[in-house]
Amino acid sequence: MNSIILIDDQPIANFITRKLLEVAGFKEQVLDFTNPLEALKFVGEKQASLIFLDLNMPEMNGWEFLDSLNLKKHPHKIIILTSSTSEIDLQKSKEYPSVVEYVEKPLNKDKISELSFLLQQVK
Repeated sequence: MNSIILIDDQPIANFITRKLLEVAGFKEQVLDFTNPLEALKFVGEKQASLIFLDLNMPEMNGWEFLDSLNLKKHPHKIIILTSSTSEIDLQKSKEYPSVVEYVEKPLNKDKISELSFLLQQVK
């Protein structure tokens, strides 16, 4: 994997995730998008990336984003980063082989530490 991509329609959520990643040592490889359609076009042209994906977004929700990626058989790894506490969403995420983690917001240093094994693959 060669980059970390943040996809959340809330700019403040991307800002917080970016800052937490920077504190953990990831600076140059982090790109963020507030429009999932633009992100889909971008990741479609990229080699494997680690993607932090929100579920509840306008225009295209996280499930639609995942379905589009699956159709194109992209090798990206997805961390769902969501405010959803729904057990249904958690179970649905397990249906997608590209989803490697399901993390409830807010993201913090402890949760970033728990994801360090995935983040190390980007370096």
